[in-house]
Amino acid sequence: MRLRTVLATFTAGLAVATSLAAAGPANAQQNRADRADWVDRRDRADRVDSAETACSPSVSLDRFSDALDKTTYDGTFVGNLSALAVDQDGSLAALSDRSSLFRLDPRTLRPAGVVPLTDENGAALDSEGLVVDRDGTRLVTSETEPSVRRYSPAGALLGRLTVPDALRVAPAGRAVPNGTFEGLTLLPGGRTLLASMEYALSGDAAGTVRFQTWTRRGGEFTLGAQYAYRADAGLGVPEVRATPDGRLLVLERGFTAGVGNTVRLYLADPRRATDTSGVENLTGQDGVRPIGKTLLADLVSCPSRGATAKQPQPNPLLDNIEGMVITGRSRSTLKVLLVSDDNQNAIQTTRFHFLRVRV
Repeated sequence: MRLRTVLATFTAGLAVATSLAAAGPANAQQNRADRADWVDRRDRADRVDSAETACSPSVSLDRFSDALDKTTYDGTFVGNLSALAVDQDGSLAALSDRSSLFRLDPRTLRPAGVVPLTDENGAALDSEGLVVDRDGTRLVTSETEPSVRRYSPAGALLGRLTVPDALRVAPAGRAVPNGTFEGLTLLPGGRTLLASMEYALSGDAAGTVRFQTWTRRGGEFTLGAQYAYRADAGLGVPEVRATPDGRLLVLERGFTAGVGNTVRLYLADPRRATDTSGVENLTGQDGVRPIGKTLLADLVSCPSRGATAKQPQPNPLLDNIEGMVITGRSRSTLKVLLVSDDNQNAIQTTRFHFLRVRV
């Protein structure tokens, strides 16, 4: 509820309360009618206020920010952002797919530091997914191989997790280039790490992507269960985030030239899904129970809030949204921050979207 609604509600309520106290029996019926009218006007005001921010009954857009679009920090381009995480000190960690990890002020988004990341040979990564572990270690995916590596806060390479052969890019495995580990999240309790493939493996049904998990044992992550997730036709999975109750927020995204981006936010539940680590081909006719999902919002329905687009978009608010993090919660509502990857392209925008999501 906005400030003007709160003030109007308080003032109207005070007036009604005063009139009721002063009224005699002859005026009671009129006072009840006045109060009913006030309640109706208050409820209508709340509905209008909600309509200004609502993307759906479950998702609302508080604001957006283009503050970092086409900026630099310490000689490094601030863009190509593919993942977000909340660091131990409350700052935001923002991962560029050009192998840079930024520290951002959570209120202003102003950069306050940048760390370069490299592989074992000192080469840059195609870095896509990010988790800040409980000890401050950074877990980072690269979709080139794909891989999940561990880094210190200063950017020192600490190790690398095992990846199933089938998930490797062909010819080493069955994954398509630029279609592997995009999302990464740590489930509540910190014992299970989950990475989402962006697109289906060769031999799997179109749109059926695999979510791979690792289980922490003795301080190390070992391969765990794997699940099937069915994305909408023509869309891939650029990001996934665990909710406090163990479900998942899943971003689905696609792009059509001349039309623009499709971005949808789903709530998914892996807890009853089949472990597919031993299933060679996911055909849809194999008895596999995929991760269940429920649409929270198609972001084309969000209010544009004055946003502009540099290329055709079905809603000028939209761009190549790729990163997502849960920054806070109250009861059943999550504060969720999204960021778009501008690909260092003049016709794309680095844009942050501040959402409230009811789960």
